[in-house]
Amino acid sequence: MSNQGYDEELREERAYVAGLYARLDRERAVAQARYHGALGQTGLTPGERETDVRCRSREAARLDVADNSLCFGRLDAVSGETSYIGRIGLFDAENDYEPFLLDWRAPAARPFYVATAATPENMRRRRQFRTLGRKVVDFTDEVLGRPQAGERGDAALLAAVNAPRGEGMRDIVATIQAEQDEVIRLGHQGVLVVEGGPGTGKTAIALHRVAYLLYTHRERMSRTGVLVVGPSPLFLDHIGRVLPSLGESDVVFRTPGDLVPGLHVTAEDPPEVARLKGSLKILDVLSAAVADRQNVPDEPVPVELADVTVELDADLAAGARLEARRSGLPHNEARAVFREHVTAAVAERAVAKIGEGWLTRADRGAWADLRADVLDELAEHEDLDGTLAALWPELTPETLLAPLYMSPRRLEAAGADPALFRADGAAWTVSDVPLLDELADLLGRDVTAERAAARRQTEEDAEYSAGVLELLKLDREEMDEDVLLAAEHLLDAGDLADRFVERDTRDLAERAAADRDWTYGHVVVDEAQELSEMDWRTLMRRCPSRSFTIVGDLAQRRSAAGATAWEPMLAPYVADRWAYRELTVNYRTPAEIMAVAGALLAEFAPAARPPESVRACGVRPWSRRVADGEVQDAVDEFERDEAGREGTSVVIGPPGVPGTIPPSATKGLEFDAVLVVEPERILAGGARGAAELYVALTRATQRLGVLHRDPLPAVLAGLAEAGSPARSGHRRFL
Repeated sequence: MSNQGYDEELREERAYVAGLYARLDRERAVAQARYHGALGQTGLTPGERETDVRCRSREAARLDVADNSLCFGRLDAVSGETSYIGRIGLFDAENDYEPFLLDWRAPAARPFYVATAATPENMRRRRQFRTLGRKVVDFTDEVLGRPQAGERGDAALLAAVNAPRGEGMRDIVATIQAEQDEVIRLGHQGVLVVEGGPGTGKTAIALHRVAYLLYTHRERMSRTGVLVVGPSPLFLDHIGRVLPSLGESDVVFRTPGDLVPGLHVTAEDPPEVARLKGSLKILDVLSAAVADRQNVPDEPVPVELADVTVELDADLAAGARLEARRSGLPHNEARAVFREHVTAAVAERAVAKIGEGWLTRADRGAWADLRADVLDELAEHEDLDGTLAALWPELTPETLLAPLYMSPRRLEAAGADPALFRADGAAWTVSDVPLLDELADLLGRDVTAERAAARRQTEEDAEYSAGVLELLKLDREEMDEDVLLAAEHLLDAGDLADRFVERDTRDLAERAAADRDWTYGHVVVDEAQELSEMDWRTLMRRCPSRSFTIVGDLAQRRSAAGATAWEPMLAPYVADRWAYRELTVNYRTPAEIMAVAGALLAEFAPAARPPESVRACGVRPWSRRVADGEVQDAVDEFERDEAGREGTSVVIGPPGVPGTIPPSATKGLEFDAVLVVEPERILAGGARGAAELYVALTRATQRLGVLHRDPLPAVLAGLAEAGSPARSGHRRFL
């Protein structure tokens, strides 16, 4: 294309995209007006109004997120038809809803990502825009249908992967590649496992798959929302803007430590303890620990009644305990069964003792009448109530698990490993979360107590409302007959109490995040190789439909309780009904850095295959040996160097090194420049340490440096000796 032809087409594309933005602005104004109208409307029930407001709010939000890169390209079909592809769909309501702009998730937009010279999908040309704000500044064309270089759309792709990183993760809708698109749009309705090495886009693919599923199954999934589970708060902050930028807000972001609402993780378990807690064998321990809290008295307990005293002994309590356990109810709900059987047995003993010599069971009427009187007395018997509460206490997951950890006797009674002992039972760890979640089901709720509390609340509300009505009453003597319609004529105290019930105005994500029993339409699990068997049990409980997108890399596993293979983790829940896809192209890590990381991978995981880097950056990794007192100065020098560059940087090191963050905190993140401090100390953790160093080495998109005090680990030292001197004289290229 000549320069003149290019300039003319660029002007035309700018005009078309400007028209799309003008239409977007008009639709935004209409959506905002409808939203404010919904807020002020009357004549609807609170539920109807709330539904309408949320619907209007969602539409307004969908249009608001589209400002950045509204349109990122177009497709020219062999038939001559042209389609523009963008972040959302815009349609001509006056012309049979012909699309001005196709949503990237729509089936008609798929060739934009998968068409190649070999398989053109009936397309003649793919055009990709480069935009700045609302303006198209450049475009690149691929002519499809005949052999040519650049089948991946390399110009747009390489511009994206080479661009400096910002504070958060970017969406990839403009540069999705065919390998990625196949996974995003996969029609599999169950569990999908996506495995790939560093930089293969696992996280981006999972998030875009969520956006695609919400688009294609909106009615079903929007009712329950999506749960995204990631390894750390830093990671969730990093990815948190992607789905909102794609117009999706019904999403809850959580770490494994946040899956029990209100719980705060403050400690970390040693690897062996984490392994014990992560195994399904801990289920037997938890069941035994619950059973251990269902007691019988060591000595008979006297129950004093008005006419007689009877004993509650071990045999009587054991019989009641057996009946309660046979009920199959959770511990707290079975309390009522236990109490009922104990009370009935005590009443029988009391009646027999009171009627000794003059009353027999043959006299059924008199026996039943006396038994009813005794039961009424026992119902108000505070001492018996206290005894029963001690024998079969109401428990929460926390009040069971914390004392268990703190008591060698309780641990032994539950068949637990003594290694689970800790002095501060409530110093919760991530490994405790699935145990507490499991106990929530084993213990259940105390239904009797909840009903009593609900009754008390209703009575209090009615009493309060009655007082309000008294204040609302008007002096009838000062009112004429036409206005003699006082508040008490319109509603009674019960009606008014109902009006004081608090309406839940939270959006779906807020309600789901606060509700431990909420079940989601879909769950995304990132860095899934770190999750234990018990973690998976917790997550499966959150999604009965078993609709999961699972992404991870077994080679990066650091948790002693994590996965060494996917099948053992998934088979108990979905058998063989899960799909597996592997990603092989590294879009993040340049070839120079991946060569270093790949050598380490071959050392500790020889069966693993490193992903193939799609690009080189032209900057070779470097190493520098420093003395004990020079580490901080070297870190400061690195940070000064990077401060003058565009993009992001990070210093990664083993725990205890000032100014660094541990490799585990950077999982799933990416930076333009990375400095790894004292890799020899990171490696000291064995296989876990090797996996952590592999994570650290693969976070950089452009520049990688290594500081070491001791000699470099052998797998790195050999590469360093093969390199050339760095420009500063005291650095060596890795």
